[in-house]
Amino acid sequence: MDELVRTIDSLVGPDIHPLANLANVAAALYTSLERVNWAGFYLLDRGALWLGPFQGKVACTRIEVGKGVCGTALARDAVIVVPDVHAFPGHIACDAASCSEIVLPLRFGGRPVGVLDIDSPVPDRFSEADRDALTAIAAIISERCDFSQLSYDLRSTL
Repeated sequence: MDELVRTIDSLVGPDIHPLANLANVAAALYTSLERVNWAGFYLLDRGALWLGPFQGKVACTRIEVGKGVCGTALARDAVIVVPDVHAFPGHIACDAASCSEIVLPLRFGGRPVGVLDIDSPVPDRFSEADRDALTAIAAIISERCDFSQLSYDLRSTL
């Protein structure tokens, strides 16, 4: 995982458009992590999370803040690791093959503006080491991506 963090650290730059940064990170995560079936981003706009750059099967396009794992992670501004998505109240199943999930908030200007979401078809896929490395990756994105370049309204109804 250290090598993946270093790779993403070298990919993400403040002078690169945030969508390009997120697209490259999604590709790096999807191709580097074993036993994952989706890796990508949802971005806050008009009070909801909207699908951003990702790798994997077609996904849900809009998630309400506070709903599902992604909306809950954004509302709590906290990392959520779900060993069994079928046991998570209100889980939104975009891919029926997903069994576990990790969601990490992204921040800009001191506020949550989106999430990094990774799904796995394997129950209890995400370890503490995964959580630590992905938290470091989310921090790199949060520190280097200028989300003000997007035409999104980053104000939320939180």
